[in-house]
Amino acid sequence: MRSENSHRCELVSQLLYGDCFKIISKKKGWLQILALADDYKGWIDEKQAQAISKSDAEKITFNSPLYSTRLVDYAETPEHHLTAIVLGSNIGACSWLGDRYEGPTQEKKIDKSKLLKTASLYLNTPYLWGGKTPMGIDCSGLTQMTYRINGVSIPRDASDQAQVGETLSFIEESEAGDLAFFDNAEGEIIHVGLLLENHYILHAHGKVRIDRIDQTGIYNTETQQHSHKLRIIKKMI
Repeated sequence: MRSENSHRCELVSQLLYGDCFKIISKKKGWLQILALADDYKGWIDEKQAQAISKSDAEKITFNSPLYSTRLVDYAETPEHHLTAIVLGSNIGACSWLGDRYEGPTQEKKIDKSKLLKTASLYLNTPYLWGGKTPMGIDCSGLTQMTYRINGVSIPRDASDQAQVGETLSFIEESEAGDLAFFDNAEGEIIHVGLLLENHYILHAHGKVRIDRIDQTGIYNTETQQHSHKLRIIKKMI
């Protein structure tokens, strides 16, 4: 998904297999869309879209989510071609598209205990602004996909994610799986990570990595300094 109708424009997010959307407008071979799962807006090349009915799109998105749990896999099309499936793809779309997928999946079931296992699958993934896959991901894409695979829908951007959930006053009140948000000098939320046990955090910064966290923020043991300033902690589940 691009910020404007050109491949040269900023990547703002990504659609995975099974992600459905509403078309807002069309311009020179591009579609401005609104993703059904998180109401995120952007532009995609119309050659990458397949038309289905509104009712089918809503069923795939809200009634039949079934997420792939392997980093990279394949589905077979009715023409016996292979199409790539990445971690977090909605395999629930297979029955509508006629594709066949035999890999591991996880049904939509809210289970906080599985968040860390899911997040760890993205370890060492390169940082990519707008990315949501094991080939490249940003900080809020990491937290959104981790929660999505475990049955919880949260917004796409870190600043919007910080607007939902229950606010905690101290790190000591948090549990593994809660989210920590970080701001810049202007007070704007610019980063998010998934809290682990024993004052560690998993986040995307250069790559998906694990660092220490304290009441000040994220402490990078390699540089021996804080890389992000803590603003707020949120319990989503």
